[in-house]
Amino acid sequence: MSTVTTPASPTFQIHRSDTPASDAERAAALAAPRFGTVFTDHMARVSWTHTDGWTGRRVERYGPLQLDPATAVLHYAQEIFEGLKAYRYPDGSVWSFRPEANAARFARSARRLALPELSEADFLGAITALVEVDSAWVPSGEETSLYLRPFMYASEPFLGVRASREAEFLVIASPVGPYFPGGVKPVSIWVSQEYHRAGDGGTGAAKCGGNYAASLLPQQEASAKGFEQVCFLDARTNTQLEELGGMNIVVVHADGSVVTPAVSGTILEGVTRSSVLTLLEQAGHAVSERPVLLDELRAGLADGSVTEVFACGTAAVMTPIGRLASDDFDLLVGDGAAGPVTTGIRAQLTDIQYGRAADPHGWMHRLV
Repeated sequence: MSTVTTPASPTFQIHRSDTPASDAERAAALAAPRFGTVFTDHMARVSWTHTDGWTGRRVERYGPLQLDPATAVLHYAQEIFEGLKAYRYPDGSVWSFRPEANAARFARSARRLALPELSEADFLGAITALVEVDSAWVPSGEETSLYLRPFMYASEPFLGVRASREAEFLVIASPVGPYFPGGVKPVSIWVSQEYHRAGDGGTGAAKCGGNYAASLLPQQEASAKGFEQVCFLDARTNTQLEELGGMNIVVVHADGSVVTPAVSGTILEGVTRSSVLTLLEQAGHAVSERPVLLDELRAGLADGSVTEVFACGTAAVMTPIGRLASDDFDLLVGDGAAGPVTTGIRAQLTDIQYGRAADPHGWMHRLV
């Protein structure tokens, strides 16, 4: 057993796997990584109880979790998660993008789901310790990275509607390529006018599994129609754009101005979203965060005043939208191809993430 200590963070005990993947097995996985299907040899873990707080910081062998049938999360869905990436730089070092922002959102999500808040030091310490142990799993190919999935669940075995008095925090990691199998190309979006992702006072601003579970049926129905993603409207008026199942949405006008739905408690405050808006403003675009009406977007697409629409999030980074449709309309975005604003800002952001360009904002955090 060894230990990993990062600056200003607690020590993580390292219990190395006795059955790690062979060099050949790992090389095969890294040669053509698919999103979220192969995982590294280890996982980071910290346990919590209402009496002792956070204890047992360790990195251990990746493997199944043992859950009592009465474990609270299985019955009351008290869980949260995050998503961020580790990038291999040309000099071999490994960096993450704005992990402090993920740590802050994780704490906000925990508060909303009545789970214990994890400190930023523990959050960063866990991802650092795991990446140090499994650094050989960080790929170096174009559009590849090591996807990190921190999550927390209510682990107390009991039946009763109250907050759990026990919780587990873990981080697992998966080498990945592009989120969409076809790579960066325009996707088609079905605008749902029947289902909603979240409502006022709900958990829309938290990153919890229930929000994503609610999106699966409309996603399934959209896929059957030939669409790749779903855009949800607000539950109160059914007139305003909110977000896709797992990404924020941004609209670009012919005059260069940009608008995106304001985060208001029903929309997840994306780390990629805020970074993209910063880059857009610095590039001279007038950026507005406000309610965006579906009818306004439809009119803009019809008369050409809207030239680009894109989605953004950690997994896909920035994805151009080429077509928007619903029961009563079917519209191309521009000529259906990726537009210059989308491709330009995406290139700028990914160049920072992969160490190909300067990082004037201090967004990158070295892990190894």
